[in-house]
Amino acid sequence: MTSQTESQLTVIGAGVVGLSVAIVAQQRGFAVTVLDRQGPAAGASAGNAGAFAFTDILPLASPGILKKAPKWLLDPLGPLTIPPAYALRIAPWMFQFWRACSPGRVAHSTAAQTALMDLSKAALEPFLQETGTMSMLRKEGNLQLYESETELNASLPGWKVREQHGIEFHHLDAARMAAIQPGLASRFTHGTFTPGWYSIADPKLYTLALADHFRKRGGRIETAEVVALRSVEGGVDIVTKEGTTRHTKQVVVSAGAFSHRIARTIGDRIPLETERGYNTTLPSGAFDLRTQLTFGGHGFVVTRLSTGIRVGGAVELGGLDLPPNFKRSEAMLKKAQAFLPGLKPENGVQWMGFRPSLPDSLPAIGRALSTPAVIYAFGHGHLGLTQSAGTARLVANLLAGEKPAIDLSPFSPYRF
Repeated sequence: MTSQTESQLTVIGAGVVGLSVAIVAQQRGFAVTVLDRQGPAAGASAGNAGAFAFTDILPLASPGILKKAPKWLLDPLGPLTIPPAYALRIAPWMFQFWRACSPGRVAHSTAAQTALMDLSKAALEPFLQETGTMSMLRKEGNLQLYESETELNASLPGWKVREQHGIEFHHLDAARMAAIQPGLASRFTHGTFTPGWYSIADPKLYTLALADHFRKRGGRIETAEVVALRSVEGGVDIVTKEGTTRHTKQVVVSAGAFSHRIARTIGDRIPLETERGYNTTLPSGAFDLRTQLTFGGHGFVVTRLSTGIRVGGAVELGGLDLPPNFKRSEAMLKKAQAFLPGLKPENGVQWMGFRPSLPDSLPAIGRALSTPAVIYAFGHGHLGLTQSAGTARLVANLLAGEKPAIDLSPFSPYRF
């Protein structure tokens, strides 16, 4: 049976990006309803590494990744893998990814990513103050670890690019690394510390706190799975799997890895893919972790949260429908034990989530082709938490008919 309700603004997605958008729009005077297929913090916003990675300006699509990819792809439990059952389906996306790895495109993506990072960093602390979540922010830095001087040297071009963009970092020897993080295996001889790397106490608790803040100020969050949008006079009709139709004057699509399916119903084919991320969260006493650790050569990080020690990362390009392969979580935890000899691996909780990623590592932020009443804000890959406050500000600019705070052309949903 079909029923119809009406809203001034509807945000599809109750992850960290969608709720940030909803809150900033609410601040601007919009009456906002949020729809989500499962509810707040049910997807990647619950299980990510908790980092505000403002220094992470280099796109995943790069000549460097092309050099590493063949070796990684041979290891089904390694940093980058494509399950054989999904290889044919992802081939068009991989072609776009390969094109995005050219030096000119990488430079373009890096400049755009830097602009969005700068905006997001500037917007973060005012947003945390507004939402009462400032106490959850941590400024403990990040230590990237290398197993040889050769590995460090291979990373130097990327650090040079960061230096050109004003990002602070320090290359360290083993003794200076140990002063920042005791207990590292001796195999790690070099490292790079970035003090400007922030994190959140727990990404799930943060996202739930945003939901509470939004509700307390009159916002509505409803559980409903959106299956289609229809452009109609005066706005958009939203059709749900439950059989309801609701009218809204404007809609923002921030449904993570499911966003492209919704966009397709109004004629926009956006090449969104799913980087399936895995992790294990150990009890808080599992290791004396003092900064986030990045094992770049192995594709995972170890993060201290208020709720435990999280070991996770890597990329499995496997779509939305294949069952999880938790052997990937187990492989990362086994490596973490070798890299941090004092780590206690017992009583961990495994997780798998979907990171929504576009081929050039930039999100899609902009209006739909068929109607200006639909705005897209998705595809942030590993950087949804990092770029959430900046994306919210940009969407608010679009909703209010203002000039965006940065040039949005690199983030056009139609750039492919």
